[in-house]
Amino acid sequence: MIPALAGLLQPDRGQPARTIFPVDPDGFAEWVKNQPARAQAAVAAQRFAAKAGTIAILPGDSHDDWAVAAGAEPEMRRGPWDLARAAEALPEGTYRVAGRIGPATLGWLLAQHRFGRYKAAESPAGARVLLTPDVAGIAAAVAEAEAVALVRDLVNTPTEDLGPAELQAATDAIAAEAGVAARTIAGAALAQDFPLIHAVGRAAAAGREPRLITLDWGDPGHPRIAIIGKGVCFDTGGLDIKPAAGMRLMKKDMGGAAHALALARLVTAARLPVRLQLLIPAVENAIAGNSIRPGDVLRSRKGLTVEISNTDAEGRLILADTLALAQESGPELMLDFATLTGAARVALGPDLPATFANDEALAADLLAAGEAEADPLWRLPLWPGYAPMLRSDIADLDNAPEGGMAGAITAALFLARFVDPATPWAHLDTFAWRPTAKPGRPKGGEALGLRAAWAVLRRRYAPGTAS
Repeated sequence: MIPALAGLLQPDRGQPARTIFPVDPDGFAEWVKNQPARAQAAVAAQRFAAKAGTIAILPGDSHDDWAVAAGAEPEMRRGPWDLARAAEALPEGTYRVAGRIGPATLGWLLAQHRFGRYKAAESPAGARVLLTPDVAGIAAAVAEAEAVALVRDLVNTPTEDLGPAELQAATDAIAAEAGVAARTIAGAALAQDFPLIHAVGRAAAAGREPRLITLDWGDPGHPRIAIIGKGVCFDTGGLDIKPAAGMRLMKKDMGGAAHALALARLVTAARLPVRLQLLIPAVENAIAGNSIRPGDVLRSRKGLTVEISNTDAEGRLILADTLALAQESGPELMLDFATLTGAARVALGPDLPATFANDEALAADLLAAGEAEADPLWRLPLWPGYAPMLRSDIADLDNAPEGGMAGAITAALFLARFVDPATPWAHLDTFAWRPTAKPGRPKGGEALGLRAAWAVLRRRYAPGTAS
């Protein structure tokens, strides 16, 4: 299920190719003034003004001699999506960019990725190959694009074809690539040591039982890091059932797991000098006679008891047991990804993952990487003043405080109770979905925060490879 984008980015050895001229709006007037009359007429006819995401064909001296003008940022500010529209719209062939390509290779690759599993067979579009002088950077660029495409494909897949067992299979594939074997604890075997994961998933049908999937990789002497991803393959809301509109996109509630899997693949493929622990609690929050009930009190792996006020606040439950397990190995860094709260979307919209961290250096690194990689994050506080909202009259914690205020923050504070404050930890409450299409970014599943997190890991553990 891992998309293959290799071959769309190749070394530039002077082979024949059509030229793409990136043009920024501020420099457009000067640029067009210096073009031949034939090109000026073509630009005018196509109403090209170098607006981002637009292109124009520039005629040459013969009928088969042409080049491309593409609206883009100035060379030193070029972003990952500046060539995405060109990669979508141009005919198959080989192209090179006049000037610096920079991070625009990402958009070039992803603009040609399609999720076509359920569509009638169509004639495949011809490949648009981009030549680059940065030969050493090709493998890393392709790996990052494949990681984003993997998130998209996993999130876009309906639950009928992507339940807990299929998340396990996806982990197995990444483990096999890395030369290790993933491990899984499933079904009733979870009840004693991972009671929250078991309770959330126990109502699922046979064959869709809950499971905890783990992958351990790397030299035990290297710094230990833990990557955790929420894997709710479908969320009905449980007995506190969601309305139809709220349930429509719940196939994407495993988006955190998709991010964690993709990040783990980047880590292992790059041979990052870390000891990686990947942890994915995979469940389906279904409805049956044995569903957890509002008012139930559950004991967590850590020993803290949780009163269930709302069965639709299940993601924090499965993450709690998983964070507790990760903590037991003494990692020097923990990252978790989760499509956790609607409150984060109300506050920040679909593009900005709400980012929480208990460590100032880690928070600063994530925000800086998000800006540098055009994968923005927005920090929200682990505000201790809201901790009393999590109090229960009969248990250690309430899983869903009344009132609905500060929902993203109280969810993060709930998770923080299962993390040692001395362990640097960040929680990304990501949407994992793009509601409207943009060049190189179709409507549907999306990686949001993945590239920022990957940049932080590279710069911390392999600074010589950081872009």
